[in-house]
Amino acid sequence: MDRKKFLGTTTAILGASALAPTSVALGQKKSENQTSFDLSDIPIFCGHEHWGSIFAIGYSSTGFLADVVPGIMPERKTSLADLLLDPYMSGNLNGAGINPREFPDGHKKVDIIEKAANAPLEAFKLASKALKEFQLKGTYQCLRLGIDFAYDFDISEYDQAGINTTNSSIGNNYDRMFSWYKKLMKKANLSELIRPVQPEFYFGDFNTISALEELSFTSTLLRIDPLLKFWEEDNSRRENLSSKLGVDPIDANSWREFLEKLFTHAAENSCIGIKQLQAYSRNLDFEIVKDKDVKFRGKLSDTEVKPFQDWVMHECCSLANSRKWPHQIHVGTNNLPNSNPLPLERLAKMYPDQKIVMLHCWPYFKESGYLAMQYSNVYIDTCWQQILNPEFLTQSLETWLGYIPLNKITMSNDSTSIEMAVGSSLITRQVVSKALFAQKKITNLNEKRMMEMAAGLLYNNAVNIYKIGKVL
Repeated sequence: MDRKKFLGTTTAILGASALAPTSVALGQKKSENQTSFDLSDIPIFCGHEHWGSIFAIGYSSTGFLADVVPGIMPERKTSLADLLLDPYMSGNLNGAGINPREFPDGHKKVDIIEKAANAPLEAFKLASKALKEFQLKGTYQCLRLGIDFAYDFDISEYDQAGINTTNSSIGNNYDRMFSWYKKLMKKANLSELIRPVQPEFYFGDFNTISALEELSFTSTLLRIDPLLKFWEEDNSRRENLSSKLGVDPIDANSWREFLEKLFTHAAENSCIGIKQLQAYSRNLDFEIVKDKDVKFRGKLSDTEVKPFQDWVMHECCSLANSRKWPHQIHVGTNNLPNSNPLPLERLAKMYPDQKIVMLHCWPYFKESGYLAMQYSNVYIDTCWQQILNPEFLTQSLETWLGYIPLNKITMSNDSTSIEMAVGSSLITRQVVSKALFAQKKITNLNEKRMMEMAAGLLYNNAVNIYKIGKVL
């Protein structure tokens, strides 16, 4: 499917009243009914993605193997069911009371993840029935659009021949996964790729053919959230990293040495920043704690865990600040109301050379906008909003465009597969184009300036944050 057909298909799926078609290219005569711009020639910077977080590639106790092993390839043939039953859609099913591991199949229950590995076509058929309840959800639509773009097949239409062909094509493409990534990125006009990975990733073999291919176009962020559990007496991950770094973090001085060595090693192996998702389990109020007030190892009580975590977070921020690294932080979506971003004000003030990039931000649009407005080192990434619900992206832009500096907004996808990222990116283009067109009618700014704004939102702002790529 070419880009113009892709745009037309998206409009039909999302509804003309919500996202009008982009039918007028620059330089052409405008229709009186025009409601958006054509942004298809502006690349989208993929600043926060989870490509590879699918069951065909595998997972372990530390997470999906794509975040642990450089250049990891699928353990088996990847199927259409693998793309559909990704962690996000599986989470949706669980939220609806359907356990993917005990999936209803007539009078019995099956593990549909296992069935996807052994009988992918049957798994897709089963999944299709359950996923009808999610056809209006952003997760489903991003997958639908991306798969349609990549394979010219609409997953909402149960066509056996199309299913067979698409399933086979997916398997073949993922057999040469990183070449497929680059090919589809070029076709969909996705540019730079950044993925957060586990600390263990940086101790893998970077000299395999697949690792070299992956890192030829991929940059990474060091996930620091696992470190905040390293107070546990028996923690195999800490012991493994300690052995590799030659430092056992047992007190303040050894912890500082441990972190310095970890950050240095990561920087030598594709790392350009850090990322944490503490908002999923606790609040974002990282208080300043003195060395003497921290218990670094043992059976910590709940009141002792927080000072330890706060101390480690500040040490990580100090290192990121000295390296002028960006720091991606999850905000909202889970653990409400503890994931409110306002406590991040402390980190913004203390570490001015650390760029804080707040991810997601729903439902804290106003709070996130306030921080981005007040602090020069605080930014927003709308990623996952379009996957949760495209309307969230519309709402956030309505909140931010007239309030915060335009250079503070970036627009990644937070997708588990490149196909999902493609679908997400098209929704992003459509929402941005309509939002800017509405602003043009209000401000009477010319179209050239509006296109410059679009380029900043979709691409240039991320280039300036991550120092990768070249400003358009």
